[in-house]
Amino acid sequence: METRTEQSAAGQTAARILMVDDDPGIRDVVSDFLAKHGYQVETAGDAREMEQALERGPIDLIVLDVMLPGEDGLAICRRLAVSEGPPIIMLSAMGEDTDRIVGLELGADDYLSKPCNPRELLARVRAVLRRAEQRGQTNSVNAGCEFAGWRLDLVRRELRSPQGVVVNLSSGEFSLLRAFVERPQRVLTRDQLLEFARGPDSDAFDRAIDVQISRLRRKLDDGGGQDLIRTVRNEGYMFTPKVKRS
Repeated sequence: METRTEQSAAGQTAARILMVDDDPGIRDVVSDFLAKHGYQVETAGDAREMEQALERGPIDLIVLDVMLPGEDGLAICRRLAVSEGPPIIMLSAMGEDTDRIVGLELGADDYLSKPCNPRELLARVRAVLRRAEQRGQTNSVNAGCEFAGWRLDLVRRELRSPQGVVVNLSSGEFSLLRAFVERPQRVLTRDQLLEFARGPDSDAFDRAIDVQISRLRRKLDDGGGQDLIRTVRNEGYMFTPKVKRS
């Protein structure tokens, strides 16, 4: 099991991709190629190693081979779909239409035949991640979420503490908190937070985010001593709790 990490040319934090294939040569080629294009890549040779990788932290997308020792890719896909796991791109050396249809019906987001062109895989990865991001934004508009005992109503723009007290948020604080809860347990740079919270055309300088985060931290302090927004030195900030949609 290996991990490769590279930052994108724009300096943004890479999405985490898990490559699951029992062929070490294919794992190396694909993970190196994706890492060179700005993604953080982990690899696994079977279902057991895949589960270990998932336990280490959130994965944004899984590239999953159908033919694996032990539990095969189709069974893994079915299991992850039931548990609302990460998006999946399936790979198969057989390339049969039946396998492609079964994989998609079981919950895979896309399907490629092996050997595949790395550039085509890269394009599929980008497309699936983009759709997943759009789905997350759409879902969050119509629902609330909970984290560490707190509840954020994204329709009423209302934050309640674990004690049930309503905490008033400014428009900027709400937008910043929403950016965090939609991307939990991921390191976000100041530039990313500015774009997510205020839009790509924002002309605010990055230190303004530091001030806003300081205020938001104080409002999220319920006396329990838990730091919900962690500073990651030289990188940015991470929203540490797990977020449950409701």
